[in-house]
Amino acid sequence: MSTPIVRPKRGESLRGGAPAGAGSPRGDTLPAKVPSLALLPQTSLQWLALLVSYLLGSIPSGLILGYLVRGVDVRRTGSGNIGATNVGRALGRSWALVAFAFDFAKGYVPVHWIAPSAGPGSRTLTMLCGCAAVAGHVWPLYLRFRGGKGVATLCGAMAAIDPVIFFGGGAVWLVTLSLTRYVGLSSMMMGLAFPFLAFSRQGLGRYGMEVVWGGALLSAIVFVRHRSNIGRMLSGTEPKFGQKTPSGAAR
Repeated sequence: MSTPIVRPKRGESLRGGAPAGAGSPRGDTLPAKVPSLALLPQTSLQWLALLVSYLLGSIPSGLILGYLVRGVDVRRTGSGNIGATNVGRALGRSWALVAFAFDFAKGYVPVHWIAPSAGPGSRTLTMLCGCAAVAGHVWPLYLRFRGGKGVATLCGAMAAIDPVIFFGGGAVWLVTLSLTRYVGLSSMMMGLAFPFLAFSRQGLGRYGMEVVWGGALLSAIVFVRHRSNIGRMLSGTEPKFGQKTPSGAAR
């Protein structure tokens, strides 16, 4: 009697019923995504959102205000910075608030509007757009990558991600300023508080760790941009809040 021929079922191999191609680099199974690559934008629209966020952050609003209001280059006044604090030295405190509002918007708009317009809600893309906006302010394309310190833009991004983090960091800023009168130190302490506040909120299930790591990265950028302030505070030459600053004395 002849032995019957058993034909394998579709998708099975001849040796054990395992799906064809399983464990084989030539099989039909798609490789798993690399975690580090999964953090990057996944579509051309998301990459465009990242680029637009950077270009928006690169707009030197403090410099533009200086030219429009008094025809001055704020980079040649006070600390030489284009941020709100130095705009206040050049134009007055009311214009410092205007500069802060513009720089704040440069961080808020990418997180609140640009990132969501690039596709379904992704906290990773949201955080990346916020980081791109801060990077644009700190290293602006339009000023040969010589920009501000990123504090106001960071505040805008954090306010859009989670207002609780923003107000908590703002409280740290106010307390530090009232105790030391150093704006730079207050900004650094606020930046340092952001990732810790994000971590506490993450523990409540508000979002994932991407906000914590993004906040830590932005906090590091703020510290690096304030390294000259740190040196002046250690030497006792850092001007305090409300104190007049000679041109070029605090850079």
